[in-house]
Amino acid sequence: MHVSPLILIVEDDREISALVARYLTQNGMRCATAADGRQMDRLLRADRVDLIVLDLNLPGEDGLAICRRLRLSSALPIIMLTARGEDVDRIIGLEMGADDYLAKPFNPRELLARIRAVLRRRDNPHGIVEEVSAFTFLGWRLDAAARRLSNPDGVRIAVTGAEFELLRALCEHAGRVLSRDTLLDLTQGRAAAPFERSIDVLISRLRQKIERDPRDPDIIRTIRSSGYLFTPAVARQ
Repeated sequence: MHVSPLILIVEDDREISALVARYLTQNGMRCATAADGRQMDRLLRADRVDLIVLDLNLPGEDGLAICRRLRLSSALPIIMLTARGEDVDRIIGLEMGADDYLAKPFNPRELLARIRAVLRRRDNPHGIVEEVSAFTFLGWRLDAAARRLSNPDGVRIAVTGAEFELLRALCEHAGRVLSRDTLLDLTQGRAAAPFERSIDVLISRLRQKIERDPRDPDIIRTIRSSGYLFTPAVARQ
């Protein structure tokens, strides 16, 4: 039996939290709410959450700290929700591991579209049956079916959904220079007006995980004024 996704709304403004929960419930999703990080932790232990809508400005532990903490042990999708709309705040949120970012005031319909897009990319990003089970390069293995990245020693490396989709796109087009626009199309399909700088942030996060020296990358090279080049030979299984 199909079970509707469970969305955890971490927001200390009760009016906004109730509005979002009501709208998402009306559109076929289950919702739980938390006013701070401690309530969030209890709910995460009690049930399987599919996605977190996380406010940046929370009492006690703020949203950025919560996002950073969650990313140490989980790839649970996170959409950052905040009153701030400056590019620097978006970049910081994405660097902490958020999958998407939405500034207040917002249209609940746009939030719903972003939630669906993130969940769709997680569950079946291309909308087709996966033909390639895994990609391997330089001893690394990206398991497409299990959505898992393993290093040359066989150790699993935690990646977010957005990082996984970007690495898969790079593997699928190894040896080709891909612009930011192309990478956005390949990974997000232009859903819900994606933020172009997010590609740069995701590239930086991937380099921290797979490059020997992220400051002087060999695997993912920047091609000035053009985009990014994934240099290794990639085998498909």
